[in-house]
Amino acid sequence: MNRLSRDQIADRVAQDIPEGAYVNLGIGLPTKVANFLPVDRDILLQSENGLLGMGPAPAPGEEDWELINAGKQAVTLLTGGAYFHHADSFAMMRGGHIDICVLGAFQVSVKGDLANWHTGDPSAIPAVGGAMDLAVGAKQTFVMMELLTKEGESKLVERCSYPLTGLACVSRVYTDLAVFDVGPNGASVVEMVDGITLDELRRMTGVALTA
Repeated sequence: MNRLSRDQIADRVAQDIPEGAYVNLGIGLPTKVANFLPVDRDILLQSENGLLGMGPAPAPGEEDWELINAGKQAVTLLTGGAYFHHADSFAMMRGGHIDICVLGAFQVSVKGDLANWHTGDPSAIPAVGGAMDLAVGAKQTFVMMELLTKEGESKLVERCSYPLTGLACVSRVYTDLAVFDVGPNGASVVEMVDGITLDELRRMTGVALTA
């Protein structure tokens, strides 16, 4: 089967972000989406540490470390962009002013529940950040992740076993093997990579996927 690379997953997410959208990209894998947004599409990226109008990553050697995203990565600011207090940024997030947030996840349930801040392991460092605010404040929540853990367990599950970030907040999940819609009616497959079947996805995930 032809698994998508992380860059290819990011590119696939970027295809679904519409003209005029206000978008927050979560820490980690979701930050890659900024590098694949169509240049002819007017999309405003927001960062929870207080940026609006964030551009793609700077070229090597051109980083301005006064200008970073929430993950402390150097970013660029597009013409007309602004930076402001993070309290104002959280007011944007909680007030329903973000159209789409893109987050990573440890688990997503077929109903759209999200677990992305703690695995429950006593030795793990909790890392919720602004994810809880985004999950309930954004109009749509997309998740991008690899479908299976290193141990081969599915991250798309019937019911999350890890501490929850938000309930019924995720609408679409982008993975290296397939794109899924999730919600009240369960999980459905939007598209699959070449070389995999619906039955194989059902076996891998252990959930009742529809097409």
